Amino acid sequence: MHRPKTHRSKRTRMLIRLYIMTLSVILLMALTGLLAQTAFAKTYVITDGDRVVTYTTFATDPDAVLGQAGVSLRENDTYTTEAVAGTETITVCRAQEVTVHYHGQITRTTAYGETVGQLLQKLNLDVSGEDVISHGLDTAVYDGMELRVDRIVTLQETYSSTIPHEVRYCNDPTIPQGVEEVLTPGEDGQMRCTAGVTYVNGEETERTVLTETVTKAPVDEVIAVGTGEPVAAADPEGEPVIGDGYILLPTGEVLTYTHKDTVRATAYTHTDAGCDMTTATGTTVRQGTVAVDPRYIPYGTRMFIVSNDGEYIYGIAVAEDCGGDIKGDRMDLYFPTYEECIQFGRRTCTLYFLG
Repeated sequence: MHRPKTHRSKRTRMLIRLYIMTLSVILLMALTGLLAQTAFAKTYVITDGDRVVTYTTFATDPDAVLGQAGVSLRENDTYTTEAVAGTETITVCRAQEVTVHYHGQITRTTAYGETVGQLLQKLNLDVSGEDVISHGLDTAVYDGMELRVDRIVTLQETYSSTIPHEVRYCNDPTIPQGVEEVLTPGEDGQMRCTAGVTYVNGEETERTVLTETVTKAPVDEVIAVGTGEPVAAADPEGEPVIGDGYILLPTGEVLTYTHKDTVRATAYTHTDAGCDMTTATGTTVRQGTVAVDPRYIPYGTRMFIVSNDGEYIYGIAVAEDCGGDIKGDRMDLYFPTYEECIQFGRRTCTLYFLG
């Protein structure tokens, strides 16, 4: 027995209506969820210099927003955030490396678009009327900027200056050929100067002399050049030839002397009582060391010594020692042995003071 077709059609229609209702509910729920999610999304306006980017996202962390929007930050870069009329703004501040030369000192710092004046104020660097700045105070700093602040001071200074003396030569037929004699010792002069001096960061950069006044005139050094008869040829085994102002040694060396004097001379050696190998001036005794009264003959004086009886040519000597009995025109000549001292004894000697 067959069921009526009307019942089957009714059931089919009910299933179709149920399917449509279920599908409608699912679509409604999906639409509601989408609308809810859209309601929580935010739009950000990102300003990076001349570049402006508008970006909508569910992210709330500015670093994440910048990353999603493709805006990368370098080291020392930063940003600021602000809500304007329901829109979030992010302003990127790019780091600018600036080198500041301030009064000769170098400072490397990071700036973020401020002016030169603002940067100097941030660094606590004062600028006065004596300063010269490479950029205007209202100039915006930029990456790689070399900013200079130089302190320039101009002063008027008075000081003394030396006037070097000149050397003049003149021929003298009374002096043997090859011998020179100083007739007039040279002496430098003095000058008082006034100058305008410019200092940059404490270092002198320019000096302009304004006035010069001679306070002491220089004295020329006058040297006589011998044009007379040449001195006799040296005899290596002979005695020195002593002329007027010169001494020709047997070796051929010519010494010049400025003046001469006569003293009473005795002899001493390092083994004498109270003596040793060290002189009063700290040198080591040797042939040529002589003890003097330093008030009469200053230490360090070089002399050529001969005995007036012609028996002793002591030769070149230096005043380096002293003694209790050496007063005034008394002198002790050093000899290496006691026997040599006894042989010399006490003699009158002539001192030629070497120039």
